[in-house]
Amino acid sequence: MAKRQMKLTFPPEMVTEPVIFNLGRDFRIVTSIRRADIVGEWGWVVLDLEGNDEDIERGLAWVTAKGVEVETVNGEL
Repeated sequence: MAKRQMKLTFPPEMVTEPVIFNLGRDFRIVTSIRRADIVGEWGWVVLDLEGNDEDIERGLAWVTAKGVEVETVNGEL
């Protein structure tokens, strides 16, 4: 199982969407929220992700395609 810590920054139109829930359900990734905040219309979350490397990559590609900015926080945990 791969583990990664990522920061996701959500544009205003995505703040109320269940992105983290869908990431776990649709891509078989276990998510654990480490920190999160909504500042004005923007939101961000630092997540621990655990799962198969391929599932994590597909999930992150899906999140990026939705308009969410994805950054590595600590790389591999």
